[in-house]
Amino acid sequence: MGLLKLRCVKFLTNVTKRSALLHYRSLTAASFKYDDLQVTLTDKKQEKPDPNNLLFGHNFSDHMLQVEWTRDDGWGKPVISPLTNLSIHPGAGAKCHRSNILCHSNYERHFRNIIFCILANSTLFEGMKAYRGVDDKIRMFRPFENMKRMKSTADRAYLPDFDAEELVKCMKKLLQIDREWVPYSTKSSLYLRPTFIGTEPTLGVTKSASALLYVLTGPVGPYYPTGMNPVTLLADPQYVRAWPGGCGNFKMGSNYGPTIKISAEADKKGCQQVLWLYGDDHQLTEVGAMNLFVYWINEQGEKCLGEFKVTERSYTMAEVTKALNENRLKEMFGAGTACVVSPVEKILYIDNMLNIPTMSEGAPVTMRFLKELTDIHYGRTISDWCEPIE
Repeated sequence: MGLLKLRCVKFLTNVTKRSALLHYRSLTAASFKYDDLQVTLTDKKQEKPDPNNLLFGHNFSDHMLQVEWTRDDGWGKPVISPLTNLSIHPGAGAKCHRSNILCHSNYERHFRNIIFCILANSTLFEGMKAYRGVDDKIRMFRPFENMKRMKSTADRAYLPDFDAEELVKCMKKLLQIDREWVPYSTKSSLYLRPTFIGTEPTLGVTKSASALLYVLTGPVGPYYPTGMNPVTLLADPQYVRAWPGGCGNFKMGSNYGPTIKISAEADKKGCQQVLWLYGDDHQLTEVGAMNLFVYWINEQGEKCLGEFKVTERSYTMAEVTKALNENRLKEMFGAGTACVVSPVEKILYIDNMLNIPTMSEGAPVTMRFLKELTDIHYGRTISDWCEPIE
């Protein structure tokens, strides 16, 4: 009888666990809806900055989007409201996990009172842009690609799922409301920062029972003070940003906090960015937080880019050095949402300065890449990569 009772208790416990898991999954599978969106407009509009003197990430638009989630109730209604401070318990996500804690504080004018710590694997974000075209139409650039990554990152962080289309609709409404914050300039844009954080007050390392998804926007100019001037990179193999099996392919907060000090070290050495390496063979992985492009003639004599042979693969500093010595490397540049395109002219690699001939002939491939991309951004070329804001 005692054994039967034990088995019954164990069976009921397992059923309870399965039910709880199914209940959790049913809540995370549901999503907030654009049709439930609530809007409160500000009565104190800010003065807009000069679009010709914008610093990246220092200005914020009048409104923000927020939507809360709890394990018991699922997603709440999305809300667009005047930009305001967040009110959050100091224990929200402040779980002790060594160097993986990412501290957010003094976050510009409207967030100076927010001081809280979030476990790195419980916070994620995206970086997106909207552009005012030469036809005065506003377009978001590839928003569903950002949403695809945001959803996969949320899954890795064990935060609840949501419907990407519903969030894009809400963000489009936010852009409609703050459309005058989209700069009237083809040298600037409006940056969108969707952020997703666990908010349960607990010190344990566990999935959060509550979460907050919010979106800020703000006009931005060039990411680097150098603008389109070519940059020098620090390539130091002792520092690694991402590795197989890690979270480098997810936009986690933990990917960025540890890079700040290394970026400062690069600055001290006269470098504008870090070229992140991986492995004993010093594979090139990315520049800062950008993809890296190299235009060279391979060892078979083939030009590799554009209408020529295209290859996406891992390559090493030894290959780069060899190509330079044989005059096969022609151009190198980084590309990403924030910087758009950034040509590379030098790499400081193990105390040796490598000169990259990107600008020696006017960087024709880099400039062509930049033109084709910005033509899409600003509506000179119509593309289905863009989502129009009516």
